[in-house]
Amino acid sequence: MSLLQDSPDLVDVKPGEDYAKGSSHVVWAAWIAAALVTTAIAIYVIANQKPPVATGEIVAVWAHPQHAESSGVDASGEAMAKESFDQVLVFTQVRLHNQSKGPLYLHNVMTNIKLDDGIHSSYAASAADYERVYIAYPNMPVPRATPLATTDSTIAPGQTLEGTFVSSFRLSKQEWDARKDLNFTFALRYQPSLVLAPQGAVIDQ
Repeated sequence: MSLLQDSPDLVDVKPGEDYAKGSSHVVWAAWIAAALVTTAIAIYVIANQKPPVATGEIVAVWAHPQHAESSGVDASGEAMAKESFDQVLVFTQVRLHNQSKGPLYLHNVMTNIKLDDGIHSSYAASAADYERVYIAYPNMPVPRATPLATTDSTIAPGQTLEGTFVSSFRLSKQEWDARKDLNFTFALRYQPSLVLAPQGAVIDQ
């Protein structure tokens, strides 16, 4: 008897029969498993994504270029040489909303502009200094509004804080008009800063 006749484990394959019969089921199973893993990862990522603690909107921005002159008196009341310069006062009305479960603390606010030589930033004046602008310049064409407390303001959960603040840049109107970008940074204690850009055009006054 030959070796072929004594081998019971050999499969009798008919001519033309596919040796890979059944492998398509393995491929389909692999595809289904990969799809299930991808879906599970997507669900995990979405479930663990937290919305930002604060949202906001720049309601309006006014720019008032002017030629200014220093008072000629220093902080101690001593006389000093007067200095004249060009400046742009940027008035911004903002609306901030706390969508977290805890209070938010506004630490400070900055106005940022991008010029050819880089980013220039100016801290927003306090609410008291905002009011002083209208005392110093009674003919200010920018409408007077409720000032924003730009430092140490608390926004309770679900509440909205709204107000107007002013920042100052020492540059000419031509330099201001040549800006490449404008946005505002709202620094929050213990939380990431909120950066907002105006959606509408800046109003020149």
